[in-house]
Amino acid sequence: MDMSGVADRIGWAVSGIEVELPSWGFANAGTRFRVFPQPGVPRTPFEKVDDAATIARFTGVARRIGLHIPWDRVDDFAAFARYARERGVLIGGINSNTFQDDGYQLGSLCHPSSAIRAKAIDAIVECCAIARETGSGIVKVWLADGTNYPGQDDFRSRRRRLVGGLREVYRALPDGVRLLLEYKLYEPGFYHTDIADWGVAMSLCQELGEAAMVCVDIGHHAPTTNIEHIVASLLGAGRLGGFDLNDKKYGDDDLMVGSIDPYQLFRICHELVGARSDTTDPVASLCAANVVYMLDQSHNIEPKMPALIASVMALQAAMAKALLVDRAALELAQGAGDVLEANRILRDAFDADVRPSLAQGRVAAGLPADPYASYLESGLEQRRASERVGGTGASWA
Repeated sequence: MDMSGVADRIGWAVSGIEVELPSWGFANAGTRFRVFPQPGVPRTPFEKVDDAATIARFTGVARRIGLHIPWDRVDDFAAFARYARERGVLIGGINSNTFQDDGYQLGSLCHPSSAIRAKAIDAIVECCAIARETGSGIVKVWLADGTNYPGQDDFRSRRRRLVGGLREVYRALPDGVRLLLEYKLYEPGFYHTDIADWGVAMSLCQELGEAAMVCVDIGHHAPTTNIEHIVASLLGAGRLGGFDLNDKKYGDDDLMVGSIDPYQLFRICHELVGARSDTTDPVASLCAANVVYMLDQSHNIEPKMPALIASVMALQAAMAKALLVDRAALELAQGAGDVLEANRILRDAFDADVRPSLAQGRVAAGLPADPYASYLESGLEQRRASERVGGTGASWA
């Protein structure tokens, strides 16, 4: 591969892509079996913002933090948003929680009880109000709704309840705010989940309106699922709203981005880069330009701050490689039916070592060449642990 002019070709990956950090990614988190506490984790939403601001300074591209309600509830959200802006961070998506409170055992928006459904609607409508107060452009909904046994409930009735509840939420969206609807193959419902895949999610979005989009969590698919094909399909339909970026081996592991299958991450990025520059498909191009790139990782063993920085860098590397694909040559090979040449062109871009060019671009932008190493050498990890003593570390469990 011709590596001349690489720095110019991958400039968007260095400083143009906007990455959103998850507030829960800074906190004690893990599996449903055990949450192991770590020293220095935030004790308040304000300390989560402080951590996000640190990562923003080192990476230059991760300048948004997604909130989870009620985990990140504060007394004054407008003041909280000002606090974030003063530290160079914007409030990203407002994520709803309709799975932890009493009453949600049999579902939330799909629950047979109208009282429980009303409680769930109120919880998500509150997120709409918080989006207005913080200036967020996204309200994100993931539902744990599903069943464990055949005959437990009626599928079509649950669908009707779901559509009805989502329509009430959709009407509460502030102007300019999008609703991102996430799907999940399984868990906690092991017989079925009510929004099990991208097709169900997209059909619901189509019933709601133009501001309803699909969120793709990379970990929420069956093994061997072709996620990049899903991405391309949603882009073509103008319904890809964003990602929860992570990786997995077997189930929804919430592992670091690109840690298990970096080639899959590259293939997803290839579809996104291609859509962004496709002047023949304005729907896909506009959709790709507004995609939210949020990290969603919260596991037991990795230190929070270095792990998030490493994930930002992994996404940048995958995007940089996707930007190196010789699309003109690829289109010729595809048109000629040259299967091997088309595959070679794609693979050559993936095999390119983009790290020196990314480092060069970061330095040119006034950033550390290696944000991960620079953070570890800064002593901030040790200071974070020594200064946050006492109180209760934030935790999702």
